[in-house]
Amino acid sequence: MNTLLFNNTPITPSKIVCIGRNYVEHIHELGNEFPSSMVVFNKPNSALTDTLRFFSPDTRFEGEICFVIMDGKIAGVGFGLDLTKAEIQNRLKVKGLPWERAKGFDGSAVLSNFIPLTVPLESLRMTLHINDLLTQQATYELMIYKPLEMLEEIKTFMSLEDGDIIMSGTPKGVNTYCIGDEFVGRIYSEDELLLESQWIVK
Repeated sequence: MNTLLFNNTPITPSKIVCIGRNYVEHIHELGNEFPSSMVVFNKPNSALTDTLRFFSPDTRFEGEICFVIMDGKIAGVGFGLDLTKAEIQNRLKVKGLPWERAKGFDGSAVLSNFIPLTVPLESLRMTLHINDLLTQQATYELMIYKPLEMLEEIKTFMSLEDGDIIMSGTPKGVNTYCIGDEFVGRIYSEDELLLESQWIVK
């Protein structure tokens, strides 16, 4: 089982619960319909990694604010990259089929270490720089569904185990990437830097 660090202690998520279409401009960016309810899908533990790999020319990155769950509550925050095989996903969406082949493959959930959440959720924002260029940014205010709404909705049909991760969705700016690209993801509380994680694509 794959692990990550929360407050410098290894934890083993049983799953990674992802929220799709949670930013208006990203919905427009991909030409998707606005969902009538929260879009939720899972990545398995085997998707978890701390290494950013190149998979195919159509694989997209999606930077996200992420949360770790303990005792049924949001306990910590981190940065994540939801990797998506776009061509496969598009084919599956047209046929109304599940997305696991495009979203749940090994290495598709690239996560930072997590730190305890000691700041208001409302203060959180993230940035993603690729090769020193600001590529994505998101704030709590821009989320269609806020973190506590995500938690309550997920609990209506799925149990959350200690260490499970919620990926809260991506803002506009998703794109493909290349071997050697340098990614820097940061989580802030307003203007205070909470954590930073760096990856070079292998």
